[in-house]
This record gives sequence, C-alpha cells and structure tokens, in this order.
Amino acid sequence: MRRAVLLSLPLSLLSLVTAACGDDEREGGSDERTVRLLAHESFNVTDVVLAAFEERSGIDVELVTGGDAGSVVNQAILTKDDPLADVLYGIDTTFLSLAFDEDLFVPYESPELAHVADSLEIDERVTPIDLGDVCLNYDKAFFAEAGAPPLPTSLDDLTDPAYRDLLVVEDPATSSPGLAFLAATVETLGDDGWEAWWAAMRENGVAVARDWTDAYYSEFSGGGGSEGDRPLVVSYASSPPVEVVFADPPVDEPPTGVIEASCIRQVEYAGVLAGAANADEARELIDFLLSIDFQADLPLSMYVFPVRDETPLPEVFERFAARPADVIEVDPLELGRRRDDLLARWRDVVVR
Repeated sequence: MRRAVLLSLPLSLLSLVTAACGDDEREGGSDERTVRLLAHESFNVTDVVLAAFEERSGIDVELVTGGDAGSVVNQAILTKDDPLADVLYGIDTTFLSLAFDEDLFVPYESPELAHVADSLEIDERVTPIDLGDVCLNYDKAFFAEAGAPPLPTSLDDLTDPAYRDLLVVEDPATSSPGLAFLAATVETLGDDGWEAWWAAMRENGVAVARDWTDAYYSEFSGGGGSEGDRPLVVSYASSPPVEVVFADPPVDEPPTGVIEASCIRQVEYAGVLAGAANADEARELIDFLLSIDFQADLPLSMYVFPVRDETPLPEVFERFAARPADVIEVDPLELGRRRDDLLARWRDVVVR
C-alpha cells in the first residue's frame, strides 16, 4: 500500500538512471519533447491516462524510480548539481524542510491550483498532489471476540494494561508513517507529555517494526495475508478499502477498521528540480499531475486521496475509506526543524 522511508542512500542506487537527456536529442535536430520524473517506487498511473497526456502534449515521460520517498529525496540532494530528472514527485510532509534547506526546487504555481484548497499550498516551490491520513488500524475480528478489551478511542487508552502487547508501530527513523505517528503523539500530548506516553507504551509492550511492510504483514493480525498476532497497527485511512480490492477470495467488508481520533494528515508534493534540463515540460507535467484525469486515477493506482476539488472517488473508497472530520495536522517545516531532536529523544525513551 505504501512505503517505508530510508534516511540514507547507497551511492550504488544512482546506477538506476541510464536514460539520456531530452535536451541532447533536441541538439541533434529532433523535435521530440521529453520530461524525466523522479518518483518513489510506489508511483503508478494507469497506462491509458499517461498515454493520453503524452499524445495531447507531445511529451514523452521517462520515469526514474529509486526506492522509497526518503531515498528519492536523498538521490535528488546527492545529484542536485547535475539533476537526475526534471520533476520530483512523492516528497511528503516529513521531508519538505530537508529539500528546502538544499534548494532542490524552483518556484512554479500551476494554474490547476485553482482547483486545490488553499490550505494545502504551503510554498510556491512545491505543488500538493495527493494526501493520505496515517491512522491506527485495528483487527475487527479480535475486538469482536468475547473477553476482548473495548476498542481504544484515544492514545491514553493504549497505556492501560488491557492493551498490553497489542500495538505495533513503525520506527520513525526508518519509516514515513512511523515518523508521522510520532509527530501525532507530540502534537496531541505536547512537549510535556509525549515522552511519558512512549515510556508507558514501552512498558506496555509496544512493538517497533522497521517499516510499514514488516509492521502490517509480519506483526499485525488483521490484514489479508498478515501473519502477526497484534490487532493494532499504524497504517492508513485507505487501508480498509485496499483490503477489499485485493481480497482473495472476495469480501463484502474489510477485515480492518480505522481509529479516526488517531489520524494525522500526510500530503505528497511534486516540484520542478533546480537545474532541470526540460523546465517547460516539467511545468506541463506538474499541470498533468493536478489534472482531473490523473487525480481520479490516484485512489486505485496509489491508494491515496486526490487534492483536486470534486474529484470523484471510486465506490470502494466512498464506502470503506475513513474520512475523519478532524485530523491532526503539523507544520511540515517545524517538524523538519525538530526531526533530529525528536528522533533522538524517542530513541532514548523507547530503544534504551
């Protein structure tokens, strides 16, 4: 469904990129237009949607993937003097400050932003493309059993001994949802309370997985194909509809649910890279990422929500995705400034 985040990148990953620059072709007299898109490994778009854009614009899109969100950001930083691509897609709330510190992007304000809520536009250097909420998910079958504790409705509930050994989270140093959940505890409990909460959770048997895949499929008990025994996991508001889409045999209801009071908003952005060889094409690609065709394709291609107003959602999302009225929101730039300190304090409490 989503991806973990690595905070360092082996230089060997740079060998993934072998495509020639579009400008080199034009210098040889070709009329071909090319744009290169650097994206995380979960990037996906329906072939017909992408083909329609290429046909309409005359631009050939070359996709460069380099691992998870953190990896592609680090690739862009390591190669910023000779960019691997023209556009970077998939940088999320937790990494924006790092990119801004490194001057990765140049300003561009797409005319398509007229269809996006102003609250999602935080800086002219990046364009919001999609959003998702990181939330606690639960195993419906476990909490329906006789003798099971009631479904928790707050973070404080989880420190009760009734929930001992029930929760698995992702390491915030290596996982995007893990870092988002840590930020949610800081925002909810404040600087005077979040460390005490994590200390209480350590005593109450919280498990820490390296990434989302390990947490969801190896530790969690509720998902299709999950093999664990913990009925609570940090995942996404879109996880229940994904369970329905991929169920084999088919199911009428997802086996998992979402604790909506725990949800924190996570936005993914795209930006034109400084030094882009194909800057005009890069801006057209940003416009395409905000187009109704691409936005409507997002839920069932990348299992995230569109940012464009009035984009229709597929029925399975309408029925089963959690859409909490109130979500926890953090300032991404403030989170970036505090990230290293928060991670160090978290390790002292949880990993000591």
